[in-house]
Amino acid sequence: MISAQAWADAQRLWDFQKMGHELRPCSVAIGLGSHDLRVADTTAELYHRGMAPLIVFTGATSRTTRERMPRGEAEHYRERAIELRVPASVIVVEPNARNTGENLRFSRALLEKRGIAVSSALLVSKPYEERRAYATACKVWPEVDWVSTSTSMPFDEYVEAIQDVRLVVDMLVGAQQRLTVYPRQGFMIEQPIPSDVAAAYERLKAEGFTSRLVAEKTL
Repeated sequence: MISAQAWADAQRLWDFQKMGHELRPCSVAIGLGSHDLRVADTTAELYHRGMAPLIVFTGATSRTTRERMPRGEAEHYRERAIELRVPASVIVVEPNARNTGENLRFSRALLEKRGIAVSSALLVSKPYEERRAYATACKVWPEVDWVSTSTSMPFDEYVEAIQDVRLVVDMLVGAQQRLTVYPRQGFMIEQPIPSDVAAAYERLKAEGFTSRLVAEKTL
Protein backbone atom coordinates (compact mmCIF):
# COMPACT_ATOMS: atom_id res chain seq x y z
CA MET A 1 0.00 0.00 0.00
CA ILE A 2 1.03 3.60 -0.54
CA SER A 3 -0.37 6.87 0.79
CA ALA A 4 -3.26 8.70 -0.85
CA GLN A 5 -0.89 11.53 -1.76
CA ALA A 6 1.59 9.16 -3.37
CA TRP A 7 -1.21 7.53 -5.36
CA ALA A 8 -2.43 10.92 -6.57
CA ASP A 9 1.11 11.93 -7.52
CA ALA A 10 1.67 8.68 -9.39
CA GLN A 11 -1.62 9.19 -11.23
CA ARG A 12 -0.40 12.66 -12.29
CA LEU A 13 2.83 11.22 -13.70
CA TRP A 14 0.83 8.48 -15.45
CA ASP A 15 -1.46 11.04 -17.07
CA PHE A 16 1.49 13.18 -18.17
CA GLN A 17 3.24 10.28 -19.85
CA LYS A 18 0.23 9.60 -22.07
CA MET A 19 0.63 11.57 -25.29
CA GLY A 20 -2.96 11.42 -26.49
CA HIS A 21 -1.95 11.02 -30.12
CA GLU A 22 -4.70 10.21 -32.60
CA LEU A 23 -4.10 6.84 -34.22
CA ARG A 24 -3.68 6.81 -37.99
CA PRO A 25 -2.21 4.40 -40.55
CA CYS A 26 1.61 4.50 -40.67
CA SER A 27 4.46 2.91 -42.60
CA VAL A 28 5.40 0.60 -39.73
CA ALA A 29 4.57 -0.24 -36.11
CA ILE A 30 7.52 -0.52 -33.75
CA GLY A 31 6.95 -2.44 -30.51
CA LEU A 32 9.53 -1.52 -27.87
CA GLY A 33 10.76 -4.49 -25.87
CA SER A 34 10.00 -4.73 -22.16
CA HIS A 35 8.62 -7.10 -19.52
CA ASP A 36 5.07 -6.34 -20.66
CA LEU A 37 3.61 -8.62 -23.36
CA ARG A 38 0.70 -6.21 -23.69
CA VAL A 39 2.99 -4.18 -25.94
CA ALA A 40 2.95 -7.10 -28.37
CA ASP A 41 -0.82 -7.47 -27.93
CA THR A 42 -1.43 -3.82 -28.75
CA THR A 43 0.93 -3.90 -31.72
CA ALA A 44 -0.89 -6.96 -33.07
CA GLU A 45 -4.23 -5.22 -32.60
CA LEU A 46 -2.99 -2.19 -34.54
CA TYR A 47 -1.87 -4.46 -37.37
CA HIS A 48 -5.29 -6.13 -37.53
CA ARG A 49 -6.93 -2.70 -37.62
CA GLY A 50 -4.91 -1.84 -40.71
CA MET A 51 -2.78 0.76 -38.96
CA ALA A 52 0.54 -0.63 -40.26
CA PRO A 53 1.50 -3.25 -42.86
CA LEU A 54 4.76 -4.12 -41.12
CA ILE A 55 5.84 -4.68 -37.50
CA VAL A 56 9.26 -4.35 -35.92
CA PHE A 57 9.75 -5.84 -32.46
CA THR A 58 12.95 -4.65 -30.84
CA GLY A 59 14.69 -5.67 -27.64
CA ALA A 60 17.24 -8.04 -26.14
CA THR A 61 16.86 -8.81 -22.42
CA SER A 62 17.20 -6.83 -19.20
CA ARG A 63 17.38 -7.61 -15.51
CA THR A 64 13.59 -7.79 -15.39
CA THR A 65 13.17 -9.98 -18.49
CA ARG A 66 16.10 -12.38 -18.69
CA GLU A 67 14.24 -15.10 -16.79
CA ARG A 68 10.74 -14.65 -18.17
CA MET A 69 11.90 -13.91 -21.74
CA PRO A 70 15.08 -15.99 -22.15
CA ARG A 71 14.95 -15.84 -25.97
CA GLY A 72 14.86 -12.05 -25.89
CA GLU A 73 12.04 -9.55 -25.64
CA ALA A 74 11.64 -9.06 -29.39
CA GLU A 75 11.45 -12.80 -30.04
CA HIS A 76 8.87 -13.34 -27.31
CA TYR A 77 6.86 -10.44 -28.74
CA ARG A 78 7.03 -12.05 -32.19
CA GLU A 79 5.78 -15.35 -30.81
CA ARG A 80 2.94 -13.61 -29.01
CA ALA A 81 1.90 -11.69 -32.14
CA ILE A 82 1.86 -14.90 -34.18
CA GLU A 83 -0.40 -16.44 -31.50
CA LEU A 84 -2.66 -13.46 -32.17
CA ARG A 85 -2.81 -14.32 -35.89
CA VAL A 86 -0.28 -11.81 -37.18
CA PRO A 87 1.53 -13.39 -40.17
CA ALA A 88 5.18 -14.11 -39.44
CA SER A 89 6.03 -12.63 -42.83
CA VAL A 90 5.15 -9.09 -41.69
CA ILE A 91 7.22 -9.21 -38.48
CA VAL A 92 10.83 -8.06 -38.32
CA VAL A 93 12.83 -8.89 -35.18
CA GLU A 94 15.60 -6.62 -33.89
CA PRO A 95 17.17 -8.68 -31.06
CA ASN A 96 20.05 -6.56 -29.78
CA ALA A 97 18.73 -3.29 -28.35
CA ARG A 98 19.05 -2.78 -24.59
CA ASN A 99 17.61 0.70 -24.16
CA THR A 100 15.13 2.98 -25.91
CA GLY A 101 17.78 4.80 -27.93
CA GLU A 102 19.13 1.51 -29.25
CA ASN A 103 15.58 0.31 -29.96
CA LEU A 104 15.18 3.19 -32.38
CA ARG A 105 18.69 3.30 -33.85
CA PHE A 106 18.88 -0.43 -34.45
CA SER A 107 15.35 -0.58 -35.90
CA ARG A 108 16.19 2.27 -38.24
CA ALA A 109 19.37 0.58 -39.41
CA LEU A 110 17.58 -2.74 -39.93
CA LEU A 111 14.81 -1.19 -42.02
CA GLU A 112 17.24 0.89 -44.06
CA LYS A 113 19.32 -2.22 -44.76
CA ARG A 114 16.21 -3.91 -46.09
CA GLY A 115 15.36 -0.90 -48.24
CA ILE A 116 12.11 -0.21 -46.42
CA ALA A 117 11.10 3.46 -46.59
CA VAL A 118 9.57 4.85 -43.39
CA SER A 119 7.79 8.19 -43.36
CA SER A 120 5.58 7.56 -40.33
CA ALA A 121 5.58 5.06 -37.48
CA LEU A 122 3.40 3.85 -34.66
CA LEU A 123 5.57 3.71 -31.55
CA VAL A 124 4.14 1.16 -29.11
CA SER A 125 5.43 1.17 -25.54
CA LYS A 126 4.24 0.64 -21.98
CA PRO A 127 1.62 3.21 -20.89
CA TYR A 128 3.99 5.04 -18.54
CA GLU A 129 6.64 5.45 -21.22
CA GLU A 130 4.71 6.94 -24.13
CA ARG A 131 6.25 10.40 -23.73
CA ARG A 132 9.75 9.13 -23.03
CA ALA A 133 9.62 6.88 -26.10
CA TYR A 134 8.31 9.72 -28.26
CA ALA A 135 10.96 12.19 -27.10
CA THR A 136 13.68 9.61 -27.81
CA ALA A 137 12.31 8.72 -31.24
CA CYS A 138 12.12 12.36 -32.29
CA LYS A 139 15.79 12.78 -31.39
CA VAL A 140 17.09 9.55 -32.93
CA TRP A 141 14.94 9.51 -36.07
CA PRO A 142 13.60 13.04 -36.63
CA GLU A 143 12.59 12.46 -40.24
CA VAL A 144 9.73 10.19 -39.18
CA ASP A 145 6.25 11.35 -38.20
CA TRP A 146 5.74 9.55 -34.88
CA VAL A 147 2.49 8.40 -33.30
CA SER A 148 3.13 7.27 -29.73
CA THR A 149 0.67 4.83 -28.21
CA SER A 150 0.28 2.02 -25.68
CA THR A 151 -2.25 -0.37 -24.21
CA SER A 152 -5.29 1.66 -23.21
CA MET A 153 -5.93 1.07 -19.53
CA PRO A 154 -6.39 3.20 -16.40
CA PHE A 155 -3.62 3.53 -13.83
CA ASP A 156 -5.42 1.47 -11.18
CA GLU A 157 -6.02 -1.40 -13.62
CA TYR A 158 -2.37 -1.41 -14.63
CA VAL A 159 -1.28 -1.55 -10.99
CA GLU A 160 -3.70 -4.43 -10.39
CA ALA A 161 -2.32 -6.28 -13.41
CA ILE A 162 1.30 -5.88 -12.32
CA GLN A 163 0.45 -6.71 -8.69
CA ASP A 164 3.23 -4.47 -7.35
CA VAL A 165 2.26 -0.84 -6.79
CA ARG A 166 5.70 0.20 -5.55
CA LEU A 167 7.35 -1.19 -8.67
CA VAL A 168 4.93 0.68 -10.93
CA VAL A 169 5.45 3.95 -9.07
CA ASP A 170 9.22 3.45 -9.11
CA MET A 171 9.03 3.00 -12.88
CA LEU A 172 6.90 6.12 -13.27
CA VAL A 173 9.42 8.14 -11.27
CA GLY A 174 12.28 6.72 -13.32
CA ALA A 175 10.55 7.57 -16.60
CA GLN A 176 9.85 11.10 -15.38
CA GLN A 177 13.47 11.65 -14.31
CA ARG A 178 14.72 10.68 -17.74
CA LEU A 179 12.53 13.35 -19.35
CA THR A 180 14.55 15.88 -17.38
CA VAL A 181 18.11 14.55 -17.55
CA TYR A 182 18.30 12.80 -20.92
CA PRO A 183 17.68 15.89 -23.10
CA ARG A 184 20.77 17.48 -21.52
CA GLN A 185 22.76 14.46 -22.61
CA GLY A 186 21.42 14.54 -26.18
CA PHE A 187 19.38 11.36 -25.81
CA MET A 188 15.94 12.88 -26.42
CA ILE A 189 14.21 16.13 -27.27
CA GLU A 190 13.00 18.49 -24.53
CA GLN A 191 9.47 18.07 -23.19
CA PRO A 192 7.85 20.97 -21.30
CA ILE A 193 7.08 19.73 -17.78
CA PRO A 194 4.14 21.36 -15.94
CA SER A 195 4.86 22.54 -12.42
CA ASP A 196 2.37 20.13 -10.84
CA VAL A 197 4.06 17.20 -12.58
CA ALA A 198 7.47 18.35 -11.36
CA ALA A 199 6.11 18.70 -7.82
CA ALA A 200 4.53 15.23 -7.91
CA TYR A 201 7.84 13.76 -9.07
CA GLU A 202 9.77 15.46 -6.27
CA ARG A 203 7.33 14.27 -3.60
CA LEU A 204 7.50 10.68 -4.82
CA LYS A 205 11.27 10.77 -4.96
CA ALA A 206 11.37 12.14 -1.39
CA GLU A 207 9.14 9.25 -0.28
CA GLY A 208 11.69 6.75 -1.52
CA PHE A 209 10.35 5.71 -4.93
CA THR A 210 13.86 5.73 -6.34
CA SER A 211 14.82 2.21 -7.45
CA ARG A 212 14.54 3.09 -11.16
CA LEU A 213 16.43 6.36 -11.04
CA VAL A 214 19.68 6.75 -12.94
CA ALA A 215 22.71 8.38 -11.34
CA GLU A 216 22.74 11.78 -12.98
CA LYS A 217 26.43 12.35 -12.39
CA THR A 218 27.27 9.34 -14.60
CA LEU A 219 25.11 10.32 -17.55
